[in-house]
Amino acid sequence: MLNKSKSQKSEIRNQKPGAKVARTPPGFAVSYPFPFFSLLLALFSLLSAAPSFADELKLQELIDDALKNNHGILVAETKGKSAAFRIPQAKSLPDPMFMFGYENDGVKDLYTFDDEMAQDSQYMFSVSQMFPFPGKLPLKARMASNDAASVKAMTEALRLKTVARIKELYYDLFFAYKNLDLVKDRTALFSRIEEAALSRYSTGMAPQQEVLMAQTEKYMLLEKEEMLRQKIQSLEAMLNSTAGREAGSPLGRPGDITPSSYDLDMDSLVKAAIESSPDIKAQEAMIESSGTKVSMMEKEYYPDFTVTASYFAKNRFFQDMWGLTTTINIPIYHRTKQRQAVLEARSMLSEAEHELQSMKLMLSAAIRDNYSMLRTSERLMPLYKDALVPRTYQDFESALAGYAAGKTEALTVINRLKALFDYELLYWQQFTEREKAIARLEALTTVGAQ
Repeated sequence: MLNKSKSQKSEIRNQKPGAKVARTPPGFAVSYPFPFFSLLLALFSLLSAAPSFADELKLQELIDDALKNNHGILVAETKGKSAAFRIPQAKSLPDPMFMFGYENDGVKDLYTFDDEMAQDSQYMFSVSQMFPFPGKLPLKARMASNDAASVKAMTEALRLKTVARIKELYYDLFFAYKNLDLVKDRTALFSRIEEAALSRYSTGMAPQQEVLMAQTEKYMLLEKEEMLRQKIQSLEAMLNSTAGREAGSPLGRPGDITPSSYDLDMDSLVKAAIESSPDIKAQEAMIESSGTKVSMMEKEYYPDFTVTASYFAKNRFFQDMWGLTTTINIPIYHRTKQRQAVLEARSMLSEAEHELQSMKLMLSAAIRDNYSMLRTSERLMPLYKDALVPRTYQDFESALAGYAAGKTEALTVINRLKALFDYELLYWQQFTEREKAIARLEALTTVGAQ
């Protein structure tokens, strides 16, 4: 045991900074003086055995499936078709009415049609058609058309948001796998600390507490690894649901992602959003529909006409008759009916206009927030990648070598390694947040969207 620890100690001292460290399965190449911890570590190792992943997960395939199979999009498209079907209905006249009846002469006899004295006995036939006041039908058709345009724009907005949602979940899954890789790498580095602690403990240069401290950190990483695997399963379920796939459909691991280029400035993004956002277009169509409704309600002050053509079939003793009548409704209750309908329509128009202004402000704020997040990530990523991570790694290697030589405390080495883990994790977090911010900006502005 002593000779083996010395060789390990020599290997630790000769390790060059930045060199790739071979991963040791949590482990059991070394005989531990604490059998309970060894057994527990073996159990975690078996539980966290790496699963066999499917093929590499392609983002575009998920997007294509979502646009084709997402039930929210399918429902919205069906609503758009339903709204389009209402346009010709709004243009049409009300259904004509047909009337058939019999009028008897007197009440003493049940049927007097064949009686030559029954002058008033007759069969009656009539057809009536209601004609709205000129201008009402075109206004109703325009309202239906505006409603259909609004639904169509909302469907397009839902497509953009669904694509953005797919991208965000995909990048979250990518980050979870990166986090899992970092945990495995840190486990290997903590194994090096543990080996150094065991070497020092076997020679009586370190207390048991230092060995326990290093082992505890390894077990905490194993716990984090299990939590990450659970998060990966959760993200995969949400991805399948958003893409319209079965919940248990296998998904592979996202491949390496090349940072997206994004050179647009904030003002041009806000302008593009105001001009092209489907949400804005949907609200503008609703405003147009509300304005049309005001005009239509004002038309309700004018009466509608019902024309009725009638035919009266007499018996053979009398000549048949015909008639033509027109019925006009009189809006005498306009103060409590038509006028109130106009006021209601104007109020709804004002509401829609305020909602549009509010939507523009919220859209501008969302663009500025995501743009700020994007640029902040671009400034932080080089800081982590080119400065903090390599320098912290050098600091860790120096502290580990100092600990092996008895010049540094174990806690210092552990803190250096935890700082290295945090900085690498922050780098990939900023990388992921940048890509997610770009996805949200594409959905908000339609610039660069699928």
